[in-house]
Amino acid sequence: MKDCVFKAIKKHGNLLTTDMAIRSGVSKTMLARYVDKGELIHVRHGLYALPDSIIDNMYAIHLQNPSIIFSHESALFLNGFAERTPFVHSITIRSDKVVPQSIKEQCSCFYIKPEFLETGLTQRKTTFGNPVPCYDAERTLCDILRSRRRIDDETVIAAIKNYAKMTQKDLFKLYDYATRLSILSAVQQYMEVLV
Repeated sequence: MKDCVFKAIKKHGNLLTTDMAIRSGVSKTMLARYVDKGELIHVRHGLYALPDSIIDNMYAIHLQNPSIIFSHESALFLNGFAERTPFVHSITIRSDKVVPQSIKEQCSCFYIKPEFLETGLTQRKTTFGNPVPCYDAERTLCDILRSRRRIDDETVIAAIKNYAKMTQKDLFKLYDYATRLSILSAVQQYMEVLV
């Protein structure tokens, strides 16, 4: 039984959710025993790790709530537009869903209508190499411009300049997303100056 827990935990970046443990045949009681023996540590509600593990915070947030998507400043970092991980991660959630308080306390939350949630959805790897859901560069730029009142000017300008420098940018995709998200005029205004 212990072997399957440790195989599962190694497979998932040294993190294990309660649900993963139960699917592996380990009860909540057994998890508590592993914690009591010091064989696992309780990271936060429903999340466990091996002792002395370095916790991949982005991956931990994703495991806690797989329906969230990293966006805005976090997506800038994941897409290579920012050099450092944000102090507070930005996530996007469907506007008709409730986010647990634990996630609200850790993240800057943005809400979007369900029909736009998957526009530009992709997957990127965290600094630790774990895959997390994230928006592509074009969607991220649209989100930054849509939310520019909640984001500092320096971040907005840097995002636009970094996108303009990209060799792999897709302006057709950018304008398509901007049209769908009703911010085409703002995107055109900024892009005309820089591209």
